Amino acid sequence: MTQLDPIDRKILAQLQRDADVSLDALGESVGLSRNACWRRVKQLESSGVIKKRVALLDPDKLDLSLSVFIQIRTQHHDAGWLEKFARAIEVTPEIVGAYRMSGDLDYLLHARVADMAEYDRLYKRLTSRIELSDVSASFVMEEVKATTALPLE
Repeated sequence: MTQLDPIDRKILAQLQRDADVSLDALGESVGLSRNACWRRVKQLESSGVIKKRVALLDPDKLDLSLSVFIQIRTQHHDAGWLEKFARAIEVTPEIVGAYRMSGDLDYLLHARVADMAEYDRLYKRLTSRIELSDVSASFVMEEVKATTALPLE
């Protein structure tokens, strides 16, 4: 684990809110000069704490308003199946998150699609690419909280 001081944490908190903030404004908000702030950000990047900077898009404005959580159970756990499953997930852009789970659920996928018909097409593509024992889906009715910001306290 990387040791972070309070200034590093302030920099990270600000960048999580707005990664496009100018170095001058960032430095001012954390009490550092522009150059000192730049060195800190570069160190956080080179250490891997900052993985990358991205733009967060509004799914509703891109006709991707249906958020789906897909629960998967499988009878297969061998290396060949796992590799095939990972490839199937990787080449499916609608799947925005994939997690191997503990307990009676094997995998949880998060997908973004336009509507139920688009989900059905996704389901058919996924099940044609990989053998699955049980697939069920839950559709998000209301997004109460969704954030990419990690807790830094």
